[in-house]
Amino acid sequence: MKIYTGTGDDGTTGLRGGRRVSKGSARILAYGAVDEANSVLGAVLSCGSDPDITSLLTRIQSDLFVAGADLSSPDLSALGNRISPAMVGDMEAAIDRYEEDLPPLSNFILPGGGQDAALIHLARTVVRRAEAMAVTLAESEAVNRSCIMYLNRLSDLLFVLARTVNRRSGIPDVIWRPQGTGPTPSNAEP
Repeated sequence: MKIYTGTGDDGTTGLRGGRRVSKGSARILAYGAVDEANSVLGAVLSCGSDPDITSLLTRIQSDLFVAGADLSSPDLSALGNRISPAMVGDMEAAIDRYEEDLPPLSNFILPGGGQDAALIHLARTVVRRAEAMAVTLAESEAVNRSCIMYLNRLSDLLFVLARTVNRRSGIPDVIWRPQGTGPTPSNAEP
């Protein structure tokens, strides 16, 4: 079977259920951003990390395939491949678990640190964009609310995981300082 079909040469693509829409439609942009986030997580996994984080990110990649399928289907009565409230709960539990080992934040931190943490921050920003695109889509078409909630929690989890990866590597958070004061590692004297 060939990978190319030529059916999208007119600028349209097919959704689940057979309907064709513009490749620039809100639905396509939303699940495209989910796919992009999944690819960034693949780059994170190529860096190697602690087994617990690797396992979690691999599961999240599978969840993101579900989120993409969810967003690609305008028929909410179709029950297969949907983000569930339980999946949102799993994100919340993971956030709570990893946040326990982190110092509380009292300032904004700059994204970065080690390569894996920097890529996790990149994935977080892509997930935030995917969430915004899903919200935009929901303004005009039916969208599974659990999918939007999942993306929201996922961006929070990725923020916590980036901090966790840096902390485990001995890399301090870099605190954002207002203009002219420059960034400062969180363990440095003010």
